[in-house]
Amino acid sequence: MGLLEDLDLASIADERVRTGFVLLLNLVEDLKRENAELRAENQRLRDEINHLKGERGQPQIKGNTPKPLPTNYSSEPERRTPKPWTKGAKTTRIVIDREQTLAVASEFLPPDAGFKGHEDVVVQDVVFRTDNVLFHKEKFYSPTTGKSYLAPLPAGYSGQFGPGIKALTLVLAFGANVSEPKILELYRNVGVVISDGELSNLVIKEQGIFHTEKAAVHEAGLASSPWQNLDDTSTRVNGQNQVCQILGNPLYTSYHTTASKDRLTLLDVLRTGRPRSYLLNAEAELLLAGVLSGVALKQVRTLPPGERLDQATMDQLLAERASTLGPQQRKWVLDATAVAAYHAEVGFPVVKLLVCDDAPQFTWLTEELALCWVHEARHYKKLVPTYPPFQKSLAAFMTPFWAYYDALLAYRTHPTSAEAERLAARFDTLFSTRTDYYALDERIAKTHAKKGALLLVLKHPEIPLHNNAAELGARRRVRKRDVSFGPRTPDGANAWDTFMTLAATTQKLGVSFFAYVHDRISQANQIPGLGQLIAARAPALNLGLSWNTS
Repeated sequence: MGLLEDLDLASIADERVRTGFVLLLNLVEDLKRENAELRAENQRLRDEINHLKGERGQPQIKGNTPKPLPTNYSSEPERRTPKPWTKGAKTTRIVIDREQTLAVASEFLPPDAGFKGHEDVVVQDVVFRTDNVLFHKEKFYSPTTGKSYLAPLPAGYSGQFGPGIKALTLVLAFGANVSEPKILELYRNVGVVISDGELSNLVIKEQGIFHTEKAAVHEAGLASSPWQNLDDTSTRVNGQNQVCQILGNPLYTSYHTTASKDRLTLLDVLRTGRPRSYLLNAEAELLLAGVLSGVALKQVRTLPPGERLDQATMDQLLAERASTLGPQQRKWVLDATAVAAYHAEVGFPVVKLLVCDDAPQFTWLTEELALCWVHEARHYKKLVPTYPPFQKSLAAFMTPFWAYYDALLAYRTHPTSAEAERLAARFDTLFSTRTDYYALDERIAKTHAKKGALLLVLKHPEIPLHNNAAELGARRRVRKRDVSFGPRTPDGANAWDTFMTLAATTQKLGVSFFAYVHDRISQANQIPGLGQLIAARAPALNLGLSWNTS
């Protein structure tokens, strides 16, 4: 390896020797990568065999030497320019709850000491104690009516626990991701008498007002911009694998636990769970022409054109008129006609563009699909060349890669048609680069093939260059999953989705999650509906400017 440290492949005068040497180095790179993958797969199979035998797999013991392959594919150091940190004043943002004047003891003052006013010091503190109330409810009885009349509890009080405990429980569980056993431990330490089941009910049961507001947030968020960030992460319900879809934009984030992540399921999320409908029109036929044979397409055309069909009718017609279609063909037909029906909807916000990764289930859903530049950079991060010449080639390419990313960021601030043309041409130049590192060249060619999806920002400058917003939303679910594993019932999954939506959305809107939850539980209703806040703030952000002017 030492001989290759300073090797410059371009310095080899004989072209045949140079070509042969490059081929040899690339062959060794491929063999080393394949060997590493096979060793990992072999160990995985060994562990699985041991598990089936009732034994344990290979223990995960970290060595003293660093791993040869990185496991962190973050691009934060490359894509972000460090900014100098300065400590800002915070006393102006602190709300004063009470004031207290402190006096100097007279025995410490000399006789000639004169009063010069006060010096103010702000100290933050919290009081965490019980506020148990014994209500004496007046009770009257009327012989005339034969009824008893009982004074009601104050607004927000019901059952054994007041609005303070109810609100704090939800904030700890979903705002701070504290597990239920730890919440119980905290409450019991300050004298709250509460059982495991009672705490679980506070988290899950009788949350209708919040489920309604979550639905309003979702609809208002969809209407606030023609584009949305979308991502998913695994989750579990009663120990069974499911998927959490994360949808959002700068004004909101919504969570949706689903049994799968196929195209129809994603369409259900975009349509807020309304009953599915199907429509055979020119768009559906165009989509199907790319995946179905002529014979299969002829069968599909026997469906009533231009007529919106419900699920039962669609299933019946397919069974009668296209019975020879295979499972995959049938799935394509349902997907294409459902997408066409969605795009033809009137009176409901239809998403025009998704910012996401290039998973196949995201295609067809919207007119345009913008890919994430950070996802694309991760493919390059996964290249781990062994030989210094290839390491230098990779490093040399990534410098202009991130410079181009910065140019796109600058374009979003001041977009012009001339700059868009220049950046499109610069993309072709950059991603036509050829090096001696074949794996890098293959990766560059794959990026070039995604030009249209990666450069939609030139057409729509308001969309982000990455999907970090949805990924951060997914990380919130992952952290909750790590702490609490997963809900055990559909009601629990619904509560997870609702309160994680409300916690993430209040954060984006600058609303205190605790204040919001307490406001709703206490029935004060002083904080406007989150859906209303989204609708009120959307015009100022103008997240659909390029669609409005096109």
